[in-house]
Amino acid sequence: MASPKVSQALKEIASSTDKQQGYEALLKDIRSFSTPTALSKDLIAILDAIFDGSLGIVATRSLGVAYVQTLTSVPSNEVKIEVGEYALEKFQSQASSFEEQNAQIRELMATAYEDDEDFLASAKILSGIPLESSQRKVTNEDKVRFWIRITRNYLEVDDTTLAEQYLNKAKNLIYTVDDRDLNLHFNLCQARIQDARRNFLAAAQGYQEISFMPVIAEEERLHTLSMAIKCAVLAPAGPARSRALGRLYKDERASTLEEYSILEKMFLDRLLTPEEVEKFAKGLAPHQLAKTGDGSTVLQRAVIEHNLRGASRLYNNISFEALGLLLGLDGDKAEDTTAKMIEQGRLVGRIDQIERVIWFEGGEATGEKGSGRAEGVVGRELKKWDANVQGLAEEVERVTSELQLRYPDFVAANLVV
Repeated sequence: MASPKVSQALKEIASSTDKQQGYEALLKDIRSFSTPTALSKDLIAILDAIFDGSLGIVATRSLGVAYVQTLTSVPSNEVKIEVGEYALEKFQSQASSFEEQNAQIRELMATAYEDDEDFLASAKILSGIPLESSQRKVTNEDKVRFWIRITRNYLEVDDTTLAEQYLNKAKNLIYTVDDRDLNLHFNLCQARIQDARRNFLAAAQGYQEISFMPVIAEEERLHTLSMAIKCAVLAPAGPARSRALGRLYKDERASTLEEYSILEKMFLDRLLTPEEVEKFAKGLAPHQLAKTGDGSTVLQRAVIEHNLRGASRLYNNISFEALGLLLGLDGDKAEDTTAKMIEQGRLVGRIDQIERVIWFEGGEATGEKGSGRAEGVVGRELKKWDANVQGLAEEVERVTSELQLRYPDFVAANLVV
């Protein structure tokens, strides 16, 4: 029920000859007719009167524009949301005629939801905006802006599935957009999704690239560099992670961050202590501390694999039990972890299950599946022996050739063929 002043004004407009001008004047001066507590009902009553007045589509559409402008000027988010929901229902009855107003109302409501930190509602209301229509032209840049805004809202509530759907839509058009801020938000959303999905290597690279962008403040660049280090540390141990750690370690800014000490140890393949790991864990996000299928956290698995690589630099061979003691695991679990890394090409070595000993081979694994399997000890030693014999024979041949050049008479008299 509208307030008395607004009800009276609507009656006067209904009996006037120029209804459109009357509604426009009422909307423009709504603050003097209504009170903050009655504003929602008054605006709803005005919208009903406009649609029930049989003004014609041209006049109604013009008043729809004025109505949206009035609602935009309202300071209360609660009023914007309540009136906006009702207005969307009204516009839906003639959707093709009010597509622009429908989009503006949804944007207005989305902003109100975001101000109230209801990001899920904001994402849902924005997703209802039609971007492909003959009634309104939407540029590629505006489409990307909508999709990235929806993506960011879904990321705020940790819904990476829906966030990725809208980011993939933006991915098809982002190459046509020159706006630096929009490209920055796209890259940041992509890195956050990769981070949330535990694709830590890709996320680390994305965060580091963002940290070089001059469009953001220095403090934010250092923050994204810190995120890049965290993701690189959490990535599975292997050649790819070693390259990522190397890029970050060589970044001069990294030495100013708290994460530098663990970055340095991991890059140099030094063993990590439980105290260092516990300190590092305090700065991680909840999803980075989530448990994996075997009950360990992402960080625990990353540290175990790193310390296993560190052990391979220190030992030629080690028993299952000794390695388990070093990694904080039992012997069988240490063997299983080693076997997986060798099979995935992230560690070069061989497992002797009869003697319960792991043999580490020098050199770096290629990262290709199966490339970490080392040959048996006997085969390896025979190859070394063959190489030594070949080297000795080549050296004798070289000395003989040199003698023939310098002392041909001596060689002719003494060489036995």
